[in-house]
Amino acid sequence: MAGYHLTHLRELEAESIYVLREVAAQFENPALLFSGGKDSIVCFHLAQKAFWPAKIPFTLVHIDTGHNFQETLDFRDELVKKNNVNLIVGSVQESIDAGKATEEKGINASRNALQTVTLLDTIEKYKFDAAIGGARRDEEKARAKERFFSHRDEFGQWDPKNQRPELWNLFNGKKNIGEHFRVFPISNWTEMDVWQYILQENIEIPSIYFTHERDCFVRDGVIYAHSSFMQLKPTEKVERRTVRFRTIGDMTCTGAVVSEASTLSQIIEEVASTRVTERGSRIDDKRSEAAMEDRKKAGYF
Repeated sequence: MAGYHLTHLRELEAESIYVLREVAAQFENPALLFSGGKDSIVCFHLAQKAFWPAKIPFTLVHIDTGHNFQETLDFRDELVKKNNVNLIVGSVQESIDAGKATEEKGINASRNALQTVTLLDTIEKYKFDAAIGGARRDEEKARAKERFFSHRDEFGQWDPKNQRPELWNLFNGKKNIGEHFRVFPISNWTEMDVWQYILQENIEIPSIYFTHERDCFVRDGVIYAHSSFMQLKPTEKVERRTVRFRTIGDMTCTGAVVSEASTLSQIIEEVASTRVTERGSRIDDKRSEAAMEDRKKAGYF
């Protein structure tokens, strides 16, 4: 049509749909990693668009730490039921019980890093040759090094210095037996793009992304949701606060932000004005300067 042009969101959508269709074309048993967070929800929505009116050709995989927000789990289960898709849940607790992972001890213990063992075991058990994730390059410096098709060796490990070129959007999915790929269809999106797209497409998201009252405590400047998983220091007090979450992960490493944003438009305004990064409240990223890269090299998301 003469004069027709794509908005930047439609351009990003088209790019992501192209990547998802390439996954379906090149791999025999792909999976969609689904955490119940906004990025994985957008990936699911894009997959629905890419293959409509057929069902999405991907199994959903959730790696459950056992310390997840209940609202996220409820949302996940409702989405699976509503859309009649296949869901596989990998349990970190089962990895601990089997002696494959060792639970951290101490006041700042978290199961977040233990997800790597469970993820790799799940990929091996079900013989997935591609795992689609919702990571974006703007989130963190290690994730900025990823390609759309990110090769993993037979041990599930990532070598950032040995990436395959992707000239003219040509993706090389060739692999040896035992190897697999991680695929990131929304790599070029920003946090703002995600929120604007959710608003544009009227996509449902878990309630904890919006402002709500919750029992919280503050540790090292980070607001945590109080739960039975968290051990309090003698000086820490639980208080009722009005907060929301910008990113959702394990409760032991995910911080909340003080917010009055109760609508998607208000969230977009808030994100536009903030000077704190989306993962600024994720304590797992702050354990060392290269925390995320070290985890990714070992097989993390």
